[in-house]
Amino acid sequence: MNIAGPLEDARFVERPNRFLTVVDIGGKAVESHLPDPGRLRELLIPGASLKVRPINGNSSSRRTGWTTVMVKSGRQWVSIDSTLPNRFVENLLETGQLPIFESYRLIKREVKVGNHRFDFLLEKGGVQFYLEVKSVTFVENGVAQFPDAVTERGARHALYLAEMSREGVRTGILFVCQRPDASLFRPMWERDRKFAEALVEAKDAGVQINVITAEVAPEAISYHQEIPFDLSFK
Repeated sequence: MNIAGPLEDARFVERPNRFLTVVDIGGKAVESHLPDPGRLRELLIPGASLKVRPINGNSSSRRTGWTTVMVKSGRQWVSIDSTLPNRFVENLLETGQLPIFESYRLIKREVKVGNHRFDFLLEKGGVQFYLEVKSVTFVENGVAQFPDAVTERGARHALYLAEMSREGVRTGILFVCQRPDASLFRPMWERDRKFAEALVEAKDAGVQINVITAEVAPEAISYHQEIPFDLSFK
């Protein structure tokens, strides 16, 4: 899937808050929106190479004229846009490029169930399937982990999907690692035990858990592979 551009080169300076970065573009420090509330401390280090997107037009809701969308880790680009995985998964579903769900049909995005809203409603053979997508950026020694910041919303989603599954509704959680260098996924127990426990409960209740990695470049993001997961406490 093509990534909207143009993207420009920048260097990371600092992060005043969860959704704001200060970046250096051509020797000038500017503020740039960060669409990922995760900690990202292993990625956003002073001087790190970034790709930023200029915001065209005037928007009263924007305090910045830029969005920080990628950071370079070693030789590879890592997407730090937590809104990208949903668009990416939608594209994969519509083009039949997601092997896990290649025989499923996309019915609807942003589906409300009770007080919750899930990312996709799929269908296969007349049976509905509710799918929630989670963005992963943290990888250490080949192990992808989520979340790198506490997510009460994520835990609530997992528990409600477990409840739905126990009632006979087909449900799933798809973790999208926005980089290709992971070979295993684990929940980050030490960072958010409640989410990790909720994910275990979801799996035990029959919620389908899948993890995929992606090849990321400034021009495009593409499916790489599915990887196994280990939910045991570490």
